[in-house]
Amino acid sequence: MFKGNLKLNLEPLERLFEPKSPPLIGCDIASSAVKMVEIAAAGKGLYRVERYAIEPLPRDAVEDGNINNLEAVTDCLKRGWKRMGTSIRNLALALPAAAVITRKIIVPAGQAERELELQVETEANQYIPFALEEVNLDFQVIGPALKAVVMDIDSFAAQAAFELIERQLPDAGKDQSVAIIDIGGAIMTLNVMRNGQSVYLREQPFGGNQLTQEIQSHFGMSPEEAEAAKRAGGLPDNYETDVLAPFLDRLGLEVARALQFFFASTQFNQINHILLAGGCAALPGIDEVVTKRAAVNTRVANPFANMALSSKIRPKQLTSDAPSLMVACGLAMRRFDA
Repeated sequence: MFKGNLKLNLEPLERLFEPKSPPLIGCDIASSAVKMVEIAAAGKGLYRVERYAIEPLPRDAVEDGNINNLEAVTDCLKRGWKRMGTSIRNLALALPAAAVITRKIIVPAGQAERELELQVETEANQYIPFALEEVNLDFQVIGPALKAVVMDIDSFAAQAAFELIERQLPDAGKDQSVAIIDIGGAIMTLNVMRNGQSVYLREQPFGGNQLTQEIQSHFGMSPEEAEAAKRAGGLPDNYETDVLAPFLDRLGLEVARALQFFFASTQFNQINHILLAGGCAALPGIDEVVTKRAAVNTRVANPFANMALSSKIRPKQLTSDAPSLMVACGLAMRRFDA
């Protein structure tokens, strides 16, 4: 006969019945393209890039974070999803930071959900310069095949992807100021990270559309032809000297200017590293130009550097596309949130 206390370890059984996050696709609707990334678990703390797609958008379909042509964006989304060849229908999307007001507030712990809602509403009245009836958190299900299950903010999604890159920095970036500079079609965003927190965020009007316009003007192309040539190559021999080099030099000056605003607006006086993201970060020689102009060590962001790749992924192409997939990567990582 057994005497004494019997202690059972039920943790493995409890873990078996824990709800798992549904698989999803990180989807970044940018000004020039829809970018979609699928990431899967590949072991403890490891990830694998399963598939991704970048589908160009018609000109002006998305402008300043606003969707002007919903039908064009929907069609683009469907094409990208079909080209990926995935069965996943859940999306993680992001709103542009400029369209969102974010504030950190401290509330007492242990409140019921309704009490917390009331307190958040009270706090919101102090910070939001609009009537609360005019402020909405909204998303739209696009078509029957895809469903938005996560709505994030693009700068937060980029920060999630930055956590993957931070491990590649000396001392994993501890006590260092890292400038993430995302150069999109029309806007350049500076987000300074320090010990996992954003300490400065600023946007300024500059981006790849200016290079497209220079190509269009210099070589007598239509906007669509200039954009396609910029992406695919095949431009005349004088493109690099007459068009690309001056554009990169202006870009380097814009980065240096953005950093001066950061130093003037904060208590910080040093940037330890610059990470370049966005479509323009794939331009050849951009890291060298920015290093020279800003006098800061600069590298092109690649959040997939330490991930395994599925057989569907072409490594060289992914390396080229990686800096433009920062937001989509961060959104795709949301499937692993506890």
